[in-house]
Amino acid sequence: MARTVVFGSRPPTGPRMMLLIPGHPLSAHVRTPGGVGRRLAGMARRIGIMGGTFDPVHHGHLVAASEVQARFDLDEVVFVPTGVPWQKDGKQVSAAEDRYLMTVVATASNPRFSVSRVDVDRTGVTYTVDTLRDLNARYPDADLFFITGADALEQILSWHRAEELFTLAHFVGVTRPGYSLADAHLPSGTVSLVEVPALAISSTDCRARVASGMPVWYLVPDGVVQYISKRGLYAAED
Repeated sequence: MARTVVFGSRPPTGPRMMLLIPGHPLSAHVRTPGGVGRRLAGMARRIGIMGGTFDPVHHGHLVAASEVQARFDLDEVVFVPTGVPWQKDGKQVSAAEDRYLMTVVATASNPRFSVSRVDVDRTGVTYTVDTLRDLNARYPDADLFFITGADALEQILSWHRAEELFTLAHFVGVTRPGYSLADAHLPSGTVSLVEVPALAISSTDCRARVASGMPVWYLVPDGVVQYISKRGLYAAED
């Protein structure tokens, strides 16, 4: 079972995040109304933003997004494939259009998931602060929850305009069970951790398996396996 921990003295907006530790006597039935109920009640929608290179998107990404959607009672999770990732400068990355289309294929069957081209269509290097600014403009009345790997949160203060990031969204770090994050460097109440066992899958391993002729069935969605094969992605160079 996944476990959610909220860092800092104040939880993120809304009673759904007050207590999310399994087994706690007050955590079982604390929920805000669902999407339609919240809109009728005049409450803000809750939108998850799943950023990543998605090269390729795999089941670990999908399970993490689904777990966070359920635990934070999100109305929607928007997957945002990176256009030109700044952290991977000098490394080979598949074409943005291929990564976008694989993400569309992977998420098509879940009505809570959608895919945005906001980073793919923006010129220049992709920075998370620009992603969140654009999506705040698109969802002006929503609370945004940016979903990323907990290991990335260790380096978040080195990100471009890091001081602005925490004003634009609540950050949710997804991690393998047993991972610990020292939160002394993070603003109070701005970050939550969610343990997701399926995160043992990695895009790096998927690419390596394809390059060595090994299968990636059941590591990535079936449609993504077929897309990789059709486009010849990750094949070893002769």
